[in-house]
Amino acid sequence: MTLGILKESDGEQRVAITPDAIPGLMKLGFQKILVERGAGESAFFSDESYEKQGAQVADAATVFKQSNLLVKIHAPEKGLVGQFSAGQVLVGQMNPLIRHDAVEGMLQAGITAFSLDLAPRTTRAQALDVLSSMATIGGYKAMLTAANHLPTFFPMFMTAAGTIKPAKVLILGAGVAGLQAIATAKRLGAVVEAFDVRSAAKEEVLSLGAKFVEVEGAVDDKSAGGYAVEQTEEFKQRQAQLIHDHAAAADVVICTAQIPGRKAPLLLRKDTVAAMKAGAVIVDMAASTGGNCEVTENGKTVRHNGVTVIGDSNLPASIPKDASVMFGKNVINFLKLIMIKGEMTLNFEDDIVAATCIAHKGEIVSERLKQVMQPA
Repeated sequence: MTLGILKESDGEQRVAITPDAIPGLMKLGFQKILVERGAGESAFFSDESYEKQGAQVADAATVFKQSNLLVKIHAPEKGLVGQFSAGQVLVGQMNPLIRHDAVEGMLQAGITAFSLDLAPRTTRAQALDVLSSMATIGGYKAMLTAANHLPTFFPMFMTAAGTIKPAKVLILGAGVAGLQAIATAKRLGAVVEAFDVRSAAKEEVLSLGAKFVEVEGAVDDKSAGGYAVEQTEEFKQRQAQLIHDHAAAADVVICTAQIPGRKAPLLLRKDTVAAMKAGAVIVDMAASTGGNCEVTENGKTVRHNGVTVIGDSNLPASIPKDASVMFGKNVINFLKLIMIKGEMTLNFEDDIVAATCIAHKGEIVSERLKQVMQPA
C-alpha cells in the first residue's frame, strides 16, 4: 500500500502531510510513502526532512503512478485530474459545495475522493475537522493582519504624553475563526464586540471577555449542525442598521460569516464602509465566497474612503508550517477510519466516511453534496 503526498499549486504554501507524520502513517499500514519533490519547501519542510523519516522523494509522475492513496489540500486542477488512475483514492479539503467543476472531474476520472471539509459537526469528527483547524489559524492571523495595517495602537497606553485609547474591534461571525479573532484581539488589548445570528454563540463570546451584539428574532436551525442559516428579510434590515452603527465606531472589523455552499452574507455595505473612521481596517475572511463586505476584492487589499479592506480567505497559508502540521493531523485521523489492520477499507456505513466521500465509482456518496449538485 503506497501513499503519495502531492505538491500544491497557485501559490499555496501549505503541504498536506509533514515529515513528523510519516512514522505514524507507516504504522497505519502504508509500506511506501512517496513525496512529490519540493512539496514541503514553502512550508519550511525540506525533501531531506521527509527522507529522514522514511519517505521517498520522487517526481509528480512517479507519485501519481505508484500511489494507491494520494493526499492534497486543494481540489486537483483541471489539467491534473487526467493524471489520476481509476480506483485511486484522494483525500483533501476540496470545497466541493462550491467547486462543482472539480467534483465532476473526479467523477469522470473514476477516482474515490474524500473532502474533509464535509465532515459532520460531531464530537467523533472533531479530530479530523479541517475547517476548525484552519479557522483557528485564520482568525488569529486576521487580527494580526489588521493590527499591522492599523495606524493606531491596539492596547490602551498611559504615558507622559497622555493616554492612548484602546482600539475598538468588531467581529462579524463568532464561529471558530471569530472566537480566535476575539481571543487574539483581547490579548492585544483591544475593546471587542462580536455579532452572530446563532444564539449559541453568545455564551462563548462573553466567556472571552467580548460584548455580544444581538439582533432579536434570528432564525436558529438546530439541524444546520452549528452553522449559520439564511435569515428573513425583516431580520436582515434590523441587522444591517445595528452592524452599521457598531462598524462606524470601530477601528477594526473582522468578517468571518459564511453559509456552507452559498454566497457569503453581505453584512457591510458601501455606505457603512464610508461611515467608518479614516484609517480603519476591514479583514474579510469570506472574500472567496463573495465577501461580507460590499467593497471586498478577493485576494486584494483596497482602500475605500480611507478604509483599508483586505480580502483574504486563505490566511492559514500565511502560517504554513503550523497550518500544515494541523492539517496533516486531521488527515491522519481520517485515515485511521479507513485503514483497518493495515488495509484500506471503505465502510460507507460509517457516518464520517459517507459524509466526506464526494466521488466513488462515478457516483456522489455524500448526501449533503447530492442535495447541492443533484437537487430534487
